[in-house]
Amino acid sequence: MAIGSVATRGRVARRSWKQSAVGSWITTVDHKRIGIMYMYTAFVFFLFGGIEALLVRTQLATPNNKFLSPEAYDQVFTMHATTMIFLFVMPMWTGFGNYLVPLMIGARDMAFPRINQLGYWLFAFGGLLLTVSFLFGAAPNAGWFSYAPLTEATSACLQNPLATDQAATLQAATQAAQGLQGCFSPGLNMDFWIAGINLLGISSITGGINFIVTILRMRAPGLTINRMPLFSWMIMVMSFLLVFAMPSLTVASFLLLFDRHLGTHFYQAGAGGDPLLWQHLFWSFGHPEVYILILPAFGMISEILPVFSGKPIFGYTFVAWSGVAIGFLSFTVWAHHMFAVGLPPIAQAFFASSTTLIAIPTAVKIFNWVGTLYGGHIRFTASMLFALGFIVMFLIGGLNGVAVAVVPVDYQLTDTYFVVSHIHYVLFGGAVMGLFAGMFYWFPKFSGRMLDETLGKIQFWLFIIGLNLAFFPMHIMGLLGMPRRQYTYAPNLGWDQLNLISTIGAFILGVGVIVFIVNGIKTLGFMRADAPGDPWDAFTLEWATTSPPPAENFATIPVERSRRTLWDIKHPEDPEWRREH
Repeated sequence: MAIGSVATRGRVARRSWKQSAVGSWITTVDHKRIGIMYMYTAFVFFLFGGIEALLVRTQLATPNNKFLSPEAYDQVFTMHATTMIFLFVMPMWTGFGNYLVPLMIGARDMAFPRINQLGYWLFAFGGLLLTVSFLFGAAPNAGWFSYAPLTEATSACLQNPLATDQAATLQAATQAAQGLQGCFSPGLNMDFWIAGINLLGISSITGGINFIVTILRMRAPGLTINRMPLFSWMIMVMSFLLVFAMPSLTVASFLLLFDRHLGTHFYQAGAGGDPLLWQHLFWSFGHPEVYILILPAFGMISEILPVFSGKPIFGYTFVAWSGVAIGFLSFTVWAHHMFAVGLPPIAQAFFASSTTLIAIPTAVKIFNWVGTLYGGHIRFTASMLFALGFIVMFLIGGLNGVAVAVVPVDYQLTDTYFVVSHIHYVLFGGAVMGLFAGMFYWFPKFSGRMLDETLGKIQFWLFIIGLNLAFFPMHIMGLLGMPRRQYTYAPNLGWDQLNLISTIGAFILGVGVIVFIVNGIKTLGFMRADAPGDPWDAFTLEWATTSPPPAENFATIPVERSRRTLWDIKHPEDPEWRREH
């Protein structure tokens, strides 16, 4: 009897802890709560990554600056890129997808709720592992793509800490090829990177599988694949990219770990390995990764523009299947990152052609978005402004990306600040602008509260001004020969004023982020949760339930009859609705 009482008390204690404010979140398998945890955690890492960016820009604001040491600078710029890519943008899309996809397709939850929970905690611990590396003075320090054999070399191999990145890499590779003893070390910097990246990779793969099964097997009755919301389409394509691309990075990082600790020589030319093997493995992940980061933004924009234009998306089928085309083509372009390593001419011709070809389905989307806007009754909400800003900024990033697909141009610009400008226009001007468009659009659904529109518009203009001041001068710096990952520079090289302008722009972006934080605190702390279920007169199913939704999402599983069933039900006078019914 006593034993039974103890067991009963234990079960009650466990049950009460799970029902507590903290325990209910830690143990939750509800896709909505997991999505919110992803978004909050990713936003915290975004703040860390932003601080790292400001440290980099402060170091480069003036010539011969000693604000950071060379070693600290290496760690800060490496962790900035790693944080923004792996700890902010990727998990933020996973968070949006977790919350929205089951609602959009009329499902109760994700297909595998406990695997969904596992994916979040792997992400959280992987991000924590990477971040605490600073406490050991051993943060990753070789750039986010961590080229071998540089990542196997100690600082003793690099005699001049102010050398350009190309010279340092060449020196390390040459010494590695000569088989110098004492040039390789199992130091902690890259070990933190390898361990963190692999935890994040497992999290991403589990999330990708979960999304694929959920979207393909759990759609509401009548919701055929060609009626599915475009955000769900892009999450599905992103998930396939994750499942097929991440293993390449996993293999590359394990081979690097073996070289560092087990005496193998996969990347050491002097011992029969191939230094270019890392680049092939990494970039066969790295270029699909660019579309992993941007495709969900395409989906968000494709949901937001129709609502605030008062029109259906122009060319739904082209928008959906061009995303699939981008996914396939992204696996055929990786070696355009390697033109300068001496690829044979036939390989250069192939990868230059495939890189140019992938611009076609991307351009299709832009023309479709412009077609959606044309003739519409546009409402310039904060969300719509961010969506319009996304189109323009991403277009700039896409065009300068096509420029470096031309092999002779790439020879001139590779590893310069022109490439830094390109990637930031794509990922900040594209992914981050799209993300904030989605945040203002779906925040009422997440919280039951409306973000302040005036503060949102102030943030938008700070972002537009700061983004262009920060990143456009980098085009010119690259054309003037400033190498990427440059620690400092001599005066009178033509880079002084451009770097100062870029630094001012970065701090303006920081002010924009502060405005968003103030907006969030004001909204969550002082506003009533009285947002209607459908504040925007929207099209898709997530707006058919309350804001925020109940635990079961829908009282009854909805039945889809068109690509915009919710709009059709609200507007039966629409002639398109009458034709279908």
